[in-house]
This record gives sequence, structure tokens and C-alpha cells, in this order.
Amino acid sequence: MAFDFKKEYKEFYLPPKKPVIVDVPAMNYVAVRGKGDPNREDGAYKASISALYRMAFAIKMSKKGEHGIEGYFDFVVPPLEGLWYQAEDRSSYQMDDKENLSFISMIRLPDFVKKEDLSWAQAEIGRKSGIFPDVEFFRYEEGLCVQMLHIGGYDAEMESVSRMQAYLEENGYEEDFSFRFHHEIYLSDPRRCEATKLRTVLRHPVRRKKEGLL
Repeated sequence: MAFDFKKEYKEFYLPPKKPVIVDVPAMNYVAVRGKGDPNREDGAYKASISALYRMAFAIKMSKKGEHGIEGYFDFVVPPLEGLWYQAEDRSSYQMDDKENLSFISMIRLPDFVKKEDLSWAQAEIGRKSGIFPDVEFFRYEEGLCVQMLHIGGYDAEMESVSRMQAYLEENGYEEDFSFRFHHEIYLSDPRRCEATKLRTVLRHPVRRKKEGLL
């Protein structure tokens, strides 16, 4: 049976519908960086999704070709994820300023995948289609975070973000975007799911408040 990250790491992919604190270890991703409104059909974000899935499935299906990846095991391609921040200020995230959003769109990789395997997958895709996805090998150590499962449309996420912020205030934490980002994990396909039923993991980096500070 193929390894399924969502089932094996439920604490990271299937949180409750209320805020919880989680410590997220370093993970490897295939990633694309870009900027602009994610809703634009001809925009950089939509193009990044296509590139990422091409790469992920090329790695998954390498088992049927001659390229042997050391330590390979079959796996379910993990869900699409996104790190979002303002182009001019990476410490902030304004949902209503979509044109100035920057993103790191990504799909998690099994630990057996190395940079050279991504290079092979790029070349293999190019050989078959003439398209060479502009991607990178991205390692991200997220650390201490607050997260919850958001049910509903992307434009309604601030309701859940507000709940996470209230939880932090009540429990002695504060957001820390100094080197980390607003993080979304997309468990639903918006092409096949009503907006009101979309399931998205929302995650914000946090730190403990320093005692004695007002």
C-alpha cells in the first residue's frame, strides 16, 4: 500500500476545527516562488501548480523507469501547500491585497528524494513534453506554530485566523513572522468542491511571550 502522509502524520495534515499548538519539524518540498493574485487564470500561481504536480508525479512514477532512486517507496502525492506573504514586507500577510502577494507554492517530498532526483525529473519532463518546470528543492523548518482546520472559502479565512489569534492571546503566545510565513495546506480541490465545504489547514508561526513585557 502506498505511503500516505496525511494518514501517517495526522497532526500536521488533519488538525481539529479549533486552534492547537504544534511543533513542525523540517520537511523537504518541491517548490515554486512567485508573485501576484492567485485567482488569475493566466497568473504565476496557477502555472506553479501545474509545474509542481508534473514534478511530484514524475518522482512517484520513477519506479516504472530506469532511474532508480535509492530508498524509494511508493507514496500518495501529498496535498498542495502554500506559504504567503506581502512582496514588500515578508512579515505581513494581507488577504485583501492579492496583487502584492508573494508565494512559495509547494508539495512535500519523501525524504528519499534528493536535489539530483529533481534535476532528473525536470529533464525527464522536458524530454517528453518540451516543458522544463522551473522548480527548486526547498527545505523548510517551521517549528512552533498554531494551526486549525478551516472549513469554507479562502476569502473567509480571516474568521479562522482571528480565532487562532485569540487562542494565542489567551495562552501566552504571539505570532512570529520574522522568518516564517502564513501557511495553507489545501485538502480540497476547489474545482470539485463547493467553496463553503473547502477544507484548508491554516498555520501561523508563533513564539512564547516574554514574561514581564506589557
